[in-house]
Amino acid sequence: MWKLFLYPFSLLYGLIVYFRNRLFDLNILKSTEFDLPIISVGNITVGGTGKTPHTEYLVNLLKDQFKVATLSRGYKRKSKGFRLVETNTTATESGDEPLQIKRKFPDVIVSVCVDRVEGATKLMDEKQENIPDVVILDDAYQHRRITPGLNILLIDYNRPIKDDYLLPMGRLRESRRQIRRANIIIVSKCPSEITPIAERILQKNVGLKPYQSIYFTTIVYDQVKPVFPNSKPILLEEEHDFAILLVTGIASTIEINKQVQKYSKQVTRLEFGDHHQYSQEDLETIKNTFDAINSEKKIILTTEKDSMRLKDIEGFSEELKKALYYLPVKIKFLDKQGESFNTKISNYVRENKSNSELHKRKKQAKS
Repeated sequence: MWKLFLYPFSLLYGLIVYFRNRLFDLNILKSTEFDLPIISVGNITVGGTGKTPHTEYLVNLLKDQFKVATLSRGYKRKSKGFRLVETNTTATESGDEPLQIKRKFPDVIVSVCVDRVEGATKLMDEKQENIPDVVILDDAYQHRRITPGLNILLIDYNRPIKDDYLLPMGRLRESRRQIRRANIIIVSKCPSEITPIAERILQKNVGLKPYQSIYFTTIVYDQVKPVFPNSKPILLEEEHDFAILLVTGIASTIEINKQVQKYSKQVTRLEFGDHHQYSQEDLETIKNTFDAINSEKKIILTTEKDSMRLKDIEGFSEELKKALYYLPVKIKFLDKQGESFNTKISNYVRENKSNSELHKRKKQAKS
């Protein structure tokens, strides 16, 4: 009932977003088209739809064939301007998600810049030693100052947008009609099996257009890994006698909560806000909560993204370091759709990278 009081604010917000989009549609506000393949990954809702694991999937798909760069704003970082992320960068300097990608793929160019046009321009600067063949924009569906060659939109299976409302009454960043800007729609966080009827209903709910492709992905968890070196490996899938302190600072904990319940019946949770910047006070809370757990075998478990921020905190005791693990996550396409998706992405990059014959012919036709 209280949401009704937010309805006028949602109307005002919707009008602002509508006029902004119209100004881009009418080319009054300019959008830059770059002379290399650009793939945007984003959503139209607030909260986690799995952008980072989908971005990592794209990086892993393309990195052996092409020179790949990622560009994001580096949410909640304390540095300014354009920055190339290195493996020894801190999450405070780069943001947690870019750092996670760089440490997982050290040979890939990872960059952050609030102004994506400036960032893409600097990545393509001839003075740079490594000019990429393709740039992947993370969380850029609303960043219309760049025209991507492929616009990938993620929609959370568990939070259908047909029944949602604009901010602040709901979770939508913009109107459902803006789904039309996507070339590819991915329904993320699906169950491991989904019926053809359910797929058709989801296609109808998003109003799939003839020029759009839709795919369905599910979350897959890997074996837990230590955050700090020198911790012994453990197999939670086989050892169910560990008590777990689950520490999270992400938008949605639904999936990880389900997964951790499979590992242990004794789970204590500490939940913080999305992209939470952990402090010394938080470290003390984690320590006290962990100490209070009455079990001979116990660990602290967190997400891979949270582990990037937790490592920034000074003062971890050796006991806590040895107890701290993270749960890696990746995505899997359902119904063997991955082959079709992979082909579509690889062909787009191959045909549009600057030294391809097709790209040269397109450029000549434009000029």
